[in-house]
Amino acid sequence: MTTTVIDGNEAADGGQTRRLARIPLIDQLRGVALIAMAIYHFTWDLGFFGYIEPETATTGGWRIFARVIAGSFLFLVGFSLVLGQRKGFHARPFFIRLGKIGGAALIITIATWFAFRETFIFFGILHAIAAASVIGLLFLRLPVIVTLVAAAAAVAAPLYLRAPLFDHPALWWVGLSVNIPRSNDYVPLLPWLAPVLLGIVFAKLFVASTLPERLAGLGARTNGRWKTLLEAAGRHSLAIYLIHQPVLIALVYGFSLVMPAPAPDPAVGYVKSCMRACEPERGAGFCQSFCGCTLNGLQKQNLFADLNRGAIDVTTDERIGAISSQCTTESETKTDLKE
Repeated sequence: MTTTVIDGNEAADGGQTRRLARIPLIDQLRGVALIAMAIYHFTWDLGFFGYIEPETATTGGWRIFARVIAGSFLFLVGFSLVLGQRKGFHARPFFIRLGKIGGAALIITIATWFAFRETFIFFGILHAIAAASVIGLLFLRLPVIVTLVAAAAAVAAPLYLRAPLFDHPALWWVGLSVNIPRSNDYVPLLPWLAPVLLGIVFAKLFVASTLPERLAGLGARTNGRWKTLLEAAGRHSLAIYLIHQPVLIALVYGFSLVMPAPAPDPAVGYVKSCMRACEPERGAGFCQSFCGCTLNGLQKQNLFADLNRGAIDVTTDERIGAISSQCTTESETKTDLKE
């Protein structure tokens, strides 16, 4: 048996044994993902403190951006899992890494429980990475085609298998709830196991090719400072993940003390909140008419300010019920006439 030595750990390849170097590009890609994540979180922070629309980071292109970031991290998890375990299961380093990630995930859950009780992070990206790392072990020795089928099934499951059973909080992590739970970072196992499995597939194909040697050689010839910084960030991604958001929040908060964000228009906020609550049950046309009507009714009866201050119980106040009933009838009539 011959041995080709690059620098690093050995990997079996047919009748040969190759020693594969740590691929700088993997750490650099992880560093790029960290930068993208920081940009997204900074946008969320600006919305939280009122400098931009609060929904900005969770709608439109920003929502897609967030999913691409999460997918890239999870893909690299699967890819790295193959590289780290290609000579067999190394229990000690695996469980040390798993313990760090699981401990960090627990810290995030506890911290957000106190900071954002209604939207705390119970199963975010770190929780998903920890769970997917364990599940990914099952696919390391399975054929590529089996892993691809499992990835497709993970993507399809939330489209076809949602059921009220999974609405129980103990099963939210699965990702098959009919009612999507509220959280500042919700990355359930389904469909997010899929990018991890795809990472495993691509890593197996990668190890079986000549790309490891080429990339290792390329990394040795390109020593740009920005690449070095990205590589360093990628090697310490967990620490950066834990630190960057508290730092960003502190910076935006400090800026808000010097230059506060303009006060939001309560009428605009009411309509947006009303639309969010209405649209899952009724059409957009009805909801626009209903929310505008109720706003006008509240303002005419001088109830709007008290409602914003929380001085009115909307579930028991008869005046609120009368406005709602009247506006429901009017909005249904307008909607029927348009149809």
